[in-house]
Amino acid sequence: MSNEAGKSGVRLAVSAGFASVLVAGILVALKLWALAETGALSIAASLADSALDLMMSLGAATAIIYAARPADEDHAFGHTSAEDLAALAQSAFILASSGVIGWSAIRRLMADTPPQLASEGRGLLVMVASILLTLGLVWWQGRVARRTGSKVVAADRLHYLGDLLPSLGAIAALWISSRYGIGSIDAVVALGAAAVMVIGALHIGKDAWDALMDRTADPRIVEGIGKIAAAWPGVRGYHDLKTRTAGSRVFVNLHIELDGDQSLRQAHDIGAALRRAILAAYPQTDVIIHKDVHGRP
Repeated sequence: MSNEAGKSGVRLAVSAGFASVLVAGILVALKLWALAETGALSIAASLADSALDLMMSLGAATAIIYAARPADEDHAFGHTSAEDLAALAQSAFILASSGVIGWSAIRRLMADTPPQLASEGRGLLVMVASILLTLGLVWWQGRVARRTGSKVVAADRLHYLGDLLPSLGAIAALWISSRYGIGSIDAVVALGAAAVMVIGALHIGKDAWDALMDRTADPRIVEGIGKIAAAWPGVRGYHDLKTRTAGSRVFVNLHIELDGDQSLRQAHDIGAALRRAILAAYPQTDVIIHKDVHGRP
């Protein structure tokens, strides 16, 4: 990829990051107003989800910009672990929010006279608008992810796709309440949304914890790198293939075995070409290759 193409890709990824922050901010403002108008817990669940989106979008935009910084003297392997620390904080926020919403929903269901919702029509308009905004953002993020290969943008897009469910649930609750006067359906939808949020929080938290504990990369990535190394011209064998994850990056250490009678330049060229091939297949990796003489312990 040329330098100009690389800069263009960074600009596209940054534009997607800022678009995500802008949309999330608008959705939080709209849903705050809708919650005040309707008092619907299903909207509160969707609001908490949008607040999380805003936090994650800010983190994603920061990660895109921060990832462009080279490693420095104090951070020889870069700064990508900040993504994992942010993800742990986000998962704690989700768990707390889902707990509050879930408890409120249970209290409403157990109440002798569940509170009736108000201004359902206004709430419906806000939720429909939020879905349209989300769909527009997902479309743009998909284009950027395909053109740049950005894993951060792709992950953010998947998160927003998953957020459509709470919004649809809120619309259903508001419509049923308006049409049939069944206010309790709002609490049921809120409970379901809270359960989905808990599952998502645990998944995000586990991934972040694994990365901070230097967990190895996806076995498919490890296997793919091994296959590339084993089949590479001039490589007699490989060993000690080790990986670890940090944020969106995968750090790879690989020992390859080469003919000890060839020149240093030839050995260097084989290793450099293999490294480029691995980076082409897995752009999210940072690869270090060690060269050993074949047949020696």
